[in-house]
Amino acid sequence: MANSSSPSGGKRRFLLAATSVVGGIGAVAVAVPFVRSMTPSARARAAGAPVEVDISKVEPGMMITVEWRGQPVWIVHRTAEMLANIPKMNDRVADPESSQPLQPAYVNKENRAIKPDYLVLVGICSHLGCSPTEKLKIGADSGLGDDWLGGFYCPCHGSKFDVAGRVLKGMPAPVNLKVPPYTFLSDSRILIGQDKS
Repeated sequence: MANSSSPSGGKRRFLLAATSVVGGIGAVAVAVPFVRSMTPSARARAAGAPVEVDISKVEPGMMITVEWRGQPVWIVHRTAEMLANIPKMNDRVADPESSQPLQPAYVNKENRAIKPDYLVLVGICSHLGCSPTEKLKIGADSGLGDDWLGGFYCPCHGSKFDVAGRVLKGMPAPVNLKVPPYTFLSDSRILIGQDKS
């Protein structure tokens, strides 16, 4: 029987060590793709990530659209006239006090915004998921009649929303447009998808 100090004992230890190293490398090579398959892709992470938006060039009366979680999000820079028209619509909208939980608790319930000048809405109709069009012009210029005070119109089934995203009475849409979680990072930057906390 050969002892461990003999040449054949050294070969045995070498072969055992080499086999262990190769086996370990093989186990890691098999485990890495398996572990990677359980982590979300960059696209999946980005789909749920907050979106930072520069609003410095959005003039009063303008609306821009950005994408968050695959949904259109509207940012409207409301004029003083638009803000004055919100209370005038209270008797025409289904939920004048925005009592349904379709906006974060920290937004003002009347104008449905953190800062009254900037409205942030998910641009998807609460009826069947169509995307309404902006009809911010007032009166006959909007194509929605002389008594129209500005807002949004869903061409799929005719639902109308005021300039705070509140649905008018008697429309197919059952509830107001949704306000996503958001916060102001500065006077010119909004972070959509994450609130103050």
